[in-house]
Formats: sequence, structure tokens, C-alpha cells
Amino acid sequence: MFQFHVDETMINYASATDDRWRQALLSIDSTLEQAIRNLDQSTLKIALVMTREEMLLGTLTDGDIRRGLLRGCDLQSLVDSVVNRNPIVVPPGLTRDTALRIMQANGIQQLPVVDEERHVVGLHLFDQLVLPTQRPNTMVIMAGGKGTRLMPLTENCPKPLLPVAGKPMLEHIIDRAKSEGFQHFVIAVHYLGHMIEDYCSDGSRWQVQIEYLREKIPLGTAGAISLWDAHPKAPFLVTNGDVLTDIRYGEMIDFHRQHAATATMAVRSHEWQNPFGVVNTKGVDIISFEEKPVVRSHVNAGIYVLSPAALDDLVPGEYCDMPFLFSRLQERGDRTIVYPMHEPWLDVGREADLQKAQSKLSAATQQMS
Repeated sequence: MFQFHVDETMINYASATDDRWRQALLSIDSTLEQAIRNLDQSTLKIALVMTREEMLLGTLTDGDIRRGLLRGCDLQSLVDSVVNRNPIVVPPGLTRDTALRIMQANGIQQLPVVDEERHVVGLHLFDQLVLPTQRPNTMVIMAGGKGTRLMPLTENCPKPLLPVAGKPMLEHIIDRAKSEGFQHFVIAVHYLGHMIEDYCSDGSRWQVQIEYLREKIPLGTAGAISLWDAHPKAPFLVTNGDVLTDIRYGEMIDFHRQHAATATMAVRSHEWQNPFGVVNTKGVDIISFEEKPVVRSHVNAGIYVLSPAALDDLVPGEYCDMPFLFSRLQERGDRTIVYPMHEPWLDVGREADLQKAQSKLSAATQQMS
């Protein structure tokens, strides 16, 4: 985790989290009295005035009504006489950052979302954008590895508890997810697992809930999940306990849902330049030359989203790594996809990686202070 910047991505406006915006719909034939009742009941501080064809005509706020009453309207006057016919509206799929900028620049608390035919499909609410919406999804953190490449640092300390910029890597991951509304965590432990349980306990110190999967023997990045007795109803996120990143976990889950996948793997683009000139041949004939070509590929970033159905392919207590689980799911015809990520990312597997994480996080902390 480097600077954990707020590079906001696809968000869930009110329509994606609840249907409260529907309570704000108001017919153009309504009276001011009915509009006042609508504002009181919806508590959204805005009414979305609709045409008879169910398209957005305009918006109505308490201020619009007050100005209408000052002009001589009464409670039986039609809202058509006070409606704001030129409200600021936005299309679906707007980023959180853009929505906030529009609302701040125009001093508004609500921002209707309309489709190409001007049908209302949602409503951005300022309060919802500035505060993270609690997510029902669970985050599973794989923290049972021995951290052999980091010996002797991990001789008496499990790798996820190694401090980076003043606190353990595991705590950085939990803090990051909590900031996006994750409340429920499951930590898979094995090597020096008691130390992780002593440090994290039930999660109350961070106002979250933490449970544990205790591996008697290493079961792999997917096998450990087979010990989970719960039957989640929503997709859940799985991350290695030594991956520090600026990725937005919530966006990855949304991406998984949008593509109707059973399993999603975060991948990073990796480039490697051949230090030699390459000769392409067919038999003994030279076909072409490439001078130090660059090979591009995707590498596993150690972060996944799984739908509950993926658990059906796990045998309790049987070793299974995540790539093998993806292969199983493919064989049975389930959709497995990649989530290309561009955010800063570091797999802290060696001491040099740990030092790099220390440097980056310390620098980010100084910039924020």
C-alpha cells in the first residue's frame, strides 16, 4: 500500500444499494402539498418530477417550494409551476470522483442518474459518496504461510505481522478493506497462527468482525477455504496476506458481478525484454529477426473474487491452490475471468520487497501528514 490515493472508480449510487430513490418520484400532476409530503417521506431532500411518459421533467427541493409560495402559489398549486426544468443530471457508470466534483462545484447534495431516454435509473447522494457503504461481502485473508524467503525475520513472527511503516501488513490490508465498507473478515492461519489470533482477536479493535480458519497442515490458497463452515450468499474476496496494493476491492467485486463470473483473478501486466536479438526460423530457414523483443503477459496478483458456487469444487481438508481451482471451474463450464489491475502492487516475499514497502509507505505517510 503505497499512498492509497482516492482514485475513485465505478460506484454504486442509491439505485445499486437500495430503491429509496424511487420514493422521490413525483408526477407532474402533483400539488405542492403532495410534493411536501413526498420530501418528508423519502428524506432524500429532492423530488424527481416525472412526465406522463415517465421521463424526468425536472427536480424539486424544499427551496423551490418556498420560492413558489413567496411568488403567490398555495399548497394546491401544481408542481409544474415551481419545478426546476434544467437540473444537472449524469449518465450511468459515472465515477465517484467525478460525481463528487460535479456536486461540489454546483453546491448540490443530490445528482439524478438518467439513461439516454431520460428515464431515471438512480440517484447520487452526497452523503453516500463521502462515506463508505457497508458491504455484505466477506474478505478472506490467507495468512498461514511460513515466509521462508524472509527468514530469519519470520523465525519468530508470521509474515503477515511483519511491520511496515509502523503496523503489520495484515493490519494495512484490513484497514484498506474497512475503508471500502468491508466489515467481515476470515483469516486462514497455520504457521505461528496463535500470534495472529492474539494480535487481531475478534477484530473489535478495528470495529470489524474477524473469524479464523485453522489449518493443521498447509492446504494452499484455495484449500484453506474448504475449512469455512459458512455458506456465504454473496461473492467473497480472497487475498494473500502479504500483498500490499492500492486496488479497490469493492470495484473488483462489482466487476465480478457485472461479468456474471464464478471466479475472478486480479492480474498485472508483466513485461520482459529479451536481452538478445531473436531469430525466428522455420526448419533451417530464417523467417525474420526481432531485436531484443519485449514479451508481455499477465501475472497472478494474489487477489481473487469467488462466487459461493465455487465452494462446491473444494473438498474439506484437501490441498488446492487457487489456479487449480480456476481450472476445475473451467472444466465444469463455469466462467472464470481476469481483472486487469494498474494500481501500485507489491508481493512482499523477500526482504528487498519488505524494505521497498517500508520506503513507499513511509513516504506516503509523510506526504499525508
